Amino acid sequence: MSKSGIFAIAAVAILTLLSLVYFAATFEAPEGTTTVVIEPPVSAVQEAEPTERPSQNQQQSTPLPQIRIQPQAEPPPVAVTAVEEVEIAPPPEEVEIEEEPMVVQAEDGGVVIQLPSLNASDSFVFDGLQALQNGAALVQLLAEDQIVRKFVVFVENISRGEFPQTGLPYRALGQEMAVRNIDENLFVMDESAHARFDNAVRTFVSIDSEAAMAFYRTLSPLFQQAYAEIGFRNVSFDDTLRAAINNVLRTTNMEGPYQLVQPSLMYLYADASIENLQEVHKQLIRIGPDNTSLLKAKLREFIALL
Repeated sequence: MSKSGIFAIAAVAILTLLSLVYFAATFEAPEGTTTVVIEPPVSAVQEAEPTERPSQNQQQSTPLPQIRIQPQAEPPPVAVTAVEEVEIAPPPEEVEIEEEPMVVQAEDGGVVIQLPSLNASDSFVFDGLQALQNGAALVQLLAEDQIVRKFVVFVENISRGEFPQTGLPYRALGQEMAVRNIDENLFVMDESAHARFDNAVRTFVSIDSEAAMAFYRTLSPLFQQAYAEIGFRNVSFDDTLRAAINNVLRTTNMEGPYQLVQPSLMYLYADASIENLQEVHKQLIRIGPDNTSLLKAKLREFIALL
């Protein structure tokens, strides 16, 4: 290569170097450029700083209640004892206490009568009734046992206008009420239905009133005892008997025919004014107006003597 070529290359290199020095000296960062400074990495695990326990003043000012768990003492050991065999005593035997007989004096003051206990009074009552005029026929109409108790319950019901369906002091008639069909849902009581009560009513009214009342006075302590058994300890049974008789006497005779309906097994009066009467009044309608008149006349004799 000629000397002139070498000088030309050297001149170009010198000019290039001078240009780089000039640009480096005059370079400025452009406006709006963000410089990111990368901090050295932080350790991932930092030691937890110990928490200071709040002072007593701070504990009192806090709105939340402070709960302290007190250590509980272990329960004392339970001693295990052997199970003793319990002897079960047999139930006590029921002992029937015999009632002491009562002694009453006749109204004339001459005869002293020893009454039996209430539980054993049936034979005494039946014997006394049979001694009355037509008393044997009356006994055939009465219940066979507990006659005093049943009579007391019967009288108590009648005094309130009720008529018991069970536990009656007399035997059932055993005859159904005779009815005639008017249509499919309406019936009428036949006049022959009253006749089934004729024998019972006539037997009752044939009893001598004074003799019957004297026998009632003899049995009065038994009636009062039976009355106390059903809760009326301080009530005179004589007063209840008067109330029962007066309740029967207050009934009004109603002429038939009596129309009936049968929504179930038993007949009901189609006339609401009859069906809403007291049970004892409806029973008097069943026995008929003639029997009712005889019965009322006899009861007036009894209440006059009572």
